[in-house]
Amino acid sequence: MTPTVSPRMLEVRRNLLKDNDQRARALRQRFAQAGVHVVSLVSGPGSGKTALLEALLTRLTRAGRRTAALVGDLATENDARRLARSGAPVRQINTGTLCHLEARMIESELECGLAPWDLAALDILFIENVGNLVCPSSYDLGESERWVLSSVTEGEDKPLKYPTIFNSADTAVITKLDLAAAVECDLALLRANIEAVRPGMRVVETSSKTGRGLDQLTDQIIGQLRPAAPLP
Repeated sequence: MTPTVSPRMLEVRRNLLKDNDQRARALRQRFAQAGVHVVSLVSGPGSGKTALLEALLTRLTRAGRRTAALVGDLATENDARRLARSGAPVRQINTGTLCHLEARMIESELECGLAPWDLAALDILFIENVGNLVCPSSYDLGESERWVLSSVTEGEDKPLKYPTIFNSADTAVITKLDLAAAVECDLALLRANIEAVRPGMRVVETSSKTGRGLDQLTDQIIGQLRPAAPLP
């Protein structure tokens, strides 16, 4: 017997998503006006998302790019402390029992207490979502682009099992490439499964340990930054 869903529950969900979409549109306009390129990262737990972000933050900061990050987790500030080693400003968003970030959380953190962020002082903002391949697909955060990460240790069928998150992203980042041989990952099959779910999707193979693919990702971001205004 198919379970019934309360009309009231459906209406609440529609209202929540509508509110999130309105906030996300306002955030996107705000980011655009400030000239900030926003990249959100989504993945399952243990995909190497934080390791990749630490490597990118370090590279971009050393290259003189004004970069920052917002990090989402249910609890602890472990990831924020780790990412702070890059030298970039980082803030942690703890969601409690919520398995995803929402636009209202990004709004709140940007206007945080006595120290609101000056978006005009940034070129790039990363948003690391909570480790989850289901709920984040429904919540727009006002980002310029979304990356979905899939590690070689998770299995080649991940895109087939979670097609919605791949369809909501702009780039698929294959992580932990240095472990591919050890876990007998069929990279050609993983790529084929991504292509089957999202034809033509950009795919970048990376290893935070060896540095493979990191230049490609940093070049991709830098190539989309607004050109600096000429000096008077």
